[in-house]
Amino acid sequence: MELVEILVLVCTFAGLLLLGVPIAYSIGLASLATMLVSMGPLPALATEAQRIATGLDSFALLAIPFFILAGHIMNRGGMARRLIQFARSLLGLLPGGLAHVNVLASMLFGAISGSAVAAASAVGGIMAPQMEKDGYDRNYAAAVNITAATTGLLIPPSNILIVYSLASGGVSIAALFLAGYLPGILVGLTLMVVAGVIAVRRNYRGVRVPLGLNILWRFLDALPSLTLLIVVMGGIVAGFFTATEAAAVAVLYALILALVYREITWRDLPGILVEASTTTAVVLLLVGTSVGMAWIMAYVNIPQNLTEFLVSVTESRIVILLLINVILLCVGVFMDITPAVLIFTPIFLPIATAMGMDPIHFGIIMVLNLCIGLCTPPVGSVLFVGVGVAETTIAKVTRPLLPLFLAMVISLMVVTYVPQLSLWLPMVFSVGP
Repeated sequence: MELVEILVLVCTFAGLLLLGVPIAYSIGLASLATMLVSMGPLPALATEAQRIATGLDSFALLAIPFFILAGHIMNRGGMARRLIQFARSLLGLLPGGLAHVNVLASMLFGAISGSAVAAASAVGGIMAPQMEKDGYDRNYAAAVNITAATTGLLIPPSNILIVYSLASGGVSIAALFLAGYLPGILVGLTLMVVAGVIAVRRNYRGVRVPLGLNILWRFLDALPSLTLLIVVMGGIVAGFFTATEAAAVAVLYALILALVYREITWRDLPGILVEASTTTAVVLLLVGTSVGMAWIMAYVNIPQNLTEFLVSVTESRIVILLLINVILLCVGVFMDITPAVLIFTPIFLPIATAMGMDPIHFGIIMVLNLCIGLCTPPVGSVLFVGVGVAETTIAKVTRPLLPLFLAMVISLMVVTYVPQLSLWLPMVFSVGP
């Protein structure tokens, strides 16, 4: 009977995706179809509704709408432009300087906003025209922006790390936030190395920037935006407030800063609130339906069967981690990061912990792995935003993406097999699972 249920789940989900049904509805309907086969109409409908409701019944999830709203305010509040100018003053002189500026600005803005899509839109919208004007290939500029934007999902505050905390059964959000810093910086640095090599080969030169006091001025101009990182993370680590309360503080801080910068007015707030509410609704619907799918997968013993399969293939920790990474890379191509984390964390986390792996370390591996999927068709949300702001196509940007993909995969392997990279900061600040 389990085989029939698994086939119904997989075939229904794949069929709905091929028909173009939005992924949240595809997940929910596939879960419901499997429950109908397993338990009959009334219990199936009641269970599906209950799973969705209980999946959203978490105090930690309140941080997501706040961070989304803060991100929208930052996107409209002139912070991206100031961070780009600061990054340009630091890295503009290097060969391929604007590519390095794109990466650093995406890291900073993504970290502040907690959203890869917001970083791709805000930074890409400014950097793409500048890079093309300076002689950079438009498709290469889009590729740099797309891959660099994902670093904000590792460098805190990050919505997806909050989602992983929920899916893992309560791993410390503060520990996850701290654990994401060094891996996120590693991804950014590897992207810069690739950008530097490409710059030398294509003769992309640096841009002239005033030095000395100009760097100090750009730093001071960007400092209020950068201070948000200190306020949020400092408050969480010091125990002044929870991640949810930190998200509310981030909204207030971003709003005050945007009003001080005079980039938005009170009249702009209704539109910003509507945009943030729309994004929040999409994310939380994904969360609710994904929790339902995770439950039905556990009900039909998919996690247990997959665990037995992996253990039967090999007992080597190195090989099992490699297999998990390959599976997640394939999952990321066809599924958005939020449902993937919610559905596959309960499957793979028990395997990882049985091998003695820290759940914090595994969370960083999973998020970094699935970040790569955000840059790939057919469901890569960051890819679509990146090609949109650069006014190019997915077909044209695929080839420039390949060396940058390789850099991200290399970073993934380093993070996977060097756990200290993820666990050192939580150990320093004595923050554990």
